[in-house]
Amino acid sequence: MLGFLAAALSVLTFHQGMWGLLYLAGWMARPPYPLNPSGPLGVPLLLNFCFWAGLYGMVYGLALPRLVRMPGWLSGLLLGLLAALVGWFVVAPLKGQPVAGGFDPTRMLISVLINGSWGVGVGIILSMLLPKAAQSRLASLRR
Repeated sequence: MLGFLAAALSVLTFHQGMWGLLYLAGWMARPPYPLNPSGPLGVPLLLNFCFWAGLYGMVYGLALPRLVRMPGWLSGLLLGLLAALVGWFVVAPLKGQPVAGGFDPTRMLISVLINGSWGVGVGIILSMLLPKAAQSRLASLRR
């Protein structure tokens, strides 16, 4: 469950932080922390992001002991890049959107920046949430 929590917190900080920077740079049309209804249930978009990110975080948390040879931020970055790929090639077609944003380099870069920063955040936050004993065990495995 710590993976879920870390991923949701990373949405609220790293993901939306990058979104905000891109908004200020003029690359995003909408400001961060969107609360407009999404999907068939009308859940606020930000909560929708937190939920789906949390599911990724749960899987990441379970896989973390097997990712012993890399720092948490790096394995988190790989998680973020995986999330971008799933968004491009699975989620977009399911929503009737073009695959990989129509292969528009700007849209693809935005996705990589937002999802990549989210993943780095997951790696950092989860390592801070783990109990001291688990942190020590992971640190000894990484040596």
